[in-house]
Amino acid sequence: MSTASSCLVLFCFLCLFSALKSQSDELQILLNLKTAFHKSNTDVFNSWNSRDFICNFTGITCNSVNSVTEIELSNQNLVGFVPFDSICKLPSLEKLSLGFNSLSGSISDDLNKCTNLKYLDLGNNPFNGPFPKFSSLNQLQHLFLNWSMFSGVFPWKSLENITGLVTLSLGDNPFDTTPFPSEIVKLTKLNCLYLSNCSIGGKIPQEIGDLSELINLELSDNNISGEIPPQIGMLKNLWQLELYNNSLTGKLPAQIGNLTKLEKFDASMNYLEGGLSELRSLSNLVTLQLYENELSGEIPMEFGQFKKLVNLSLYGNKLTGPLPPQLGSWANFIFIDVSENYLTGLIPPDMCKQGTMDALLMLQNNFTGEIPASYASCTTLKRFRVSKNSLSGSIPAGIWGLPNVNIIDIEFNHFEGPVTSDIRNAKNLVQLFLGNNRLSGELPEEISRATSLFSIKLNDNKFSGKIPETIGELKRLSSLHLENNLLSGSIPESLGSCDSLSDLNIAHNLLSNQIPSSLGFLPTLNSLNLSENQLSGQIPNTLSSLRLSLLDLSHNRLTGRIPQSLSIEAYNGSFGGNSGLCSQTVSTFQRCKPEAGMSRDIRTLIACFGVGAALLVLSLVYFLYLKKKEKDHERSLKEESWDVKSFHVLSFGEDEILDSIKEENLIGKGGSGNVYKVALANGKDLAVKHIWNTDFGGRKKGWSTAPMLAKRGGKSTEFDAEVQTLSSIRHVNVVKLFCSITSEDSSLLVYEYMPNGSLWDSLHTTRKMKLDWETRYEIAVGAAKGLEYLHHGCDRPIIHRDVKSSNILLDEFLKPRIADFGLAKIVQANGGKDSTHVIAGTHGYIAPEYGYTYKVNEKCDVYSFGVVLMELVSGKRPIEPEYGDNKDIVDWVSSNLKSKERVLSIIDSRIPEFFKEDAVKVLRIAILCTERLPSLRPTMRKVVQMLGEAEPCKVVSIVITKDGASKIKEVTDTEKFNPDI
Repeated sequence: MSTASSCLVLFCFLCLFSALKSQSDELQILLNLKTAFHKSNTDVFNSWNSRDFICNFTGITCNSVNSVTEIELSNQNLVGFVPFDSICKLPSLEKLSLGFNSLSGSISDDLNKCTNLKYLDLGNNPFNGPFPKFSSLNQLQHLFLNWSMFSGVFPWKSLENITGLVTLSLGDNPFDTTPFPSEIVKLTKLNCLYLSNCSIGGKIPQEIGDLSELINLELSDNNISGEIPPQIGMLKNLWQLELYNNSLTGKLPAQIGNLTKLEKFDASMNYLEGGLSELRSLSNLVTLQLYENELSGEIPMEFGQFKKLVNLSLYGNKLTGPLPPQLGSWANFIFIDVSENYLTGLIPPDMCKQGTMDALLMLQNNFTGEIPASYASCTTLKRFRVSKNSLSGSIPAGIWGLPNVNIIDIEFNHFEGPVTSDIRNAKNLVQLFLGNNRLSGELPEEISRATSLFSIKLNDNKFSGKIPETIGELKRLSSLHLENNLLSGSIPESLGSCDSLSDLNIAHNLLSNQIPSSLGFLPTLNSLNLSENQLSGQIPNTLSSLRLSLLDLSHNRLTGRIPQSLSIEAYNGSFGGNSGLCSQTVSTFQRCKPEAGMSRDIRTLIACFGVGAALLVLSLVYFLYLKKKEKDHERSLKEESWDVKSFHVLSFGEDEILDSIKEENLIGKGGSGNVYKVALANGKDLAVKHIWNTDFGGRKKGWSTAPMLAKRGGKSTEFDAEVQTLSSIRHVNVVKLFCSITSEDSSLLVYEYMPNGSLWDSLHTTRKMKLDWETRYEIAVGAAKGLEYLHHGCDRPIIHRDVKSSNILLDEFLKPRIADFGLAKIVQANGGKDSTHVIAGTHGYIAPEYGYTYKVNEKCDVYSFGVVLMELVSGKRPIEPEYGDNKDIVDWVSSNLKSKERVLSIIDSRIPEFFKEDAVKVLRIAILCTERLPSLRPTMRKVVQMLGEAEPCKVVSIVITKDGASKIKEVTDTEKFNPDI
């Protein structure tokens, strides 16, 4: 063999050896990567083993010499730390995709050793620590770090060397607030820029126009202010422009009309003004969203010719004039929301022409004319809302029976005609709002076939005839408003079968006969108004067991005795206009006569002869009777077998609790049981809730006034829920549960005793005390911290579901405790929220979406807490007549936000002027908590933070003592505002 041939053979051998060594090294690197993620629940590494060729590994791509160029492991449930010190030793690696996993830890500087990378995706992972630097990765073309949880200042300077970037996705990260970075506008090859929700502030620079290759620009959910620069019109390749939820002002620039390729434009939730004429040339628009701005003028007629438009959302502006008649008639139109404007004219008839429309939302405008008949066949419609307009005519019959519709809202118009039997087909109908129209005729029996109905409002119409007896078949019904109609006949007994009913109003009709006793067995009924009818007979004793925030039976023809438990101040005025009623305790009514029996003369004669003997034996008989009754009651409790479960160290015994469950210790009755005060021998007081279980026939065991509870294995579901929740909680602002004591027939919960009752008592009842603003503020903060703990501090979030002022108890120092967890639900470990078709809670506090979606989550509690804050600020109840029909405190507050004077009028007059600005700060938090959209409400953790920032200023004075010393003294409310002090 010649020398040249020998050299060639040697060279080939060395190349082969080098290649084999390189593959061996890369194999070891990949196996190290597999080891780093060994705790991951994934099958992606099944093919990664030392016996296989690395280029056959799942997620691995190689080049022509079998060297790894790509690692694609996104969305694979990976857990662990990324070993960049190892990965970056892959000599040919150009793509590393690890997005949508659960990778954590910080990123080391070893990342900069991956100098050949062109594609890096670390987004959608819970990393921590500072943002990594990219100073050496000057080959990068695609960088994804969105929702990667890095914090601090982003290293914008490190982008200056990466001039070839095509995609930059950094959004949804907690950046330190920064102005719009100047380094961005130098990346002139960018196609996609995603900087939403990353604390970018300042103005959009004019140089944005230099990014002429941009196709997608997303800057939403930031703090960007100023006007949209005219240079935006230079981005002629732009397909999507997202600017929503910033602080942009001014008009839409005329140059925006140059973006003729634009298909998606969203600048909602800003302060934009002016008209929409600049958009009339954007004929390729598919989605246009500009809601909640200050836009005015007419909607361009050209919008009616946009052949791709399927989504138009312009609500919450000041737009006028008609909608284009051909709007939505070309493409597969899906959604329109132009609510809360000043639009006029007719509803365009062909928006559902293609049979794909999902929602028609046009409420609170000045539309006229009839509802086009074409919508009666729009079977895809889920939401149909045209309330608060000037529409007229009859409703096309088919609309009542649309198979997918879940809300029909036509309130406050001039509609006439009946509700037809087609409603039987509306199997998904949840909310039916027809109030304040001129609708007439009888309610169809077929309404009971719409079995998903949760809320029915037919008030202020001309409906006549009987209420259908079949209405009791609506098992999910929570709210029924039929007031101010011409309904006659009896109240259906079947209403007592609507177990979810919490709000019933049938006032001002022509109803007659007796009040059904079955209403008293509705477990969640909170508001009952049967006033101004022709109801007769006695008030059923069953109503005594209800927990009602509103009861109105006035102006009927009721007779007989007012039940003792209803003869309380909270129900003052509830029985007026019933001349046949009597009471032993309410002074405005005649005293009840003795029960019918023997004649007065005979009774008097017998009394005269018997009085002497009676006086002799009465004391003895009564004494023996009491003794027997007491022993019987004690025997009935003590004869049972009790199971004690303690959750704290106890300083009392079972017998001491059982001995105290007697009438003289009763301090309250509620929907979940009677409550007794127990005075222990050691001087401490406890509160004991006594819950009687039900038998299998649904009848209550024990006292006739005990609540009817659901049977489940001999114990109430409510009892189980409260014990499960409270036994695991340890927080200063959550009521302490010492132990549970259970038997086959009843259950006892032993709590700490709260001597100052509830916040409701302190604000609204005869027990109300003068709460100064600083005390109210401390109550708000304490209650917020209790809820924050439930939502964020437990192993699994706990949703209370019945947050209200009567469930916030006050100790001897007026420190608050969250109580009454009978309705609480613990979020399942898999992260899903509890979903229920049983609507629990209290009228006036329930979040609007609760009834609409049946979804229960933490934001429902946040809404209810916002109502409590409004109570604290205003001193008013959640439901007051002054708010108007079907209005609550949230509506009332919203209607008084148009000027500073009206805002200050919301503040309780008992709060001194000095603290009113502080009260307004808390009112702002309450308004945020009661936002209509749950996503806009803060978390309870954020609420606690905001309340901390709203702390009232302390006013102090320097006091000189007798010995000449000085000391600081906090000034009282009286001293602050008394000019003589």
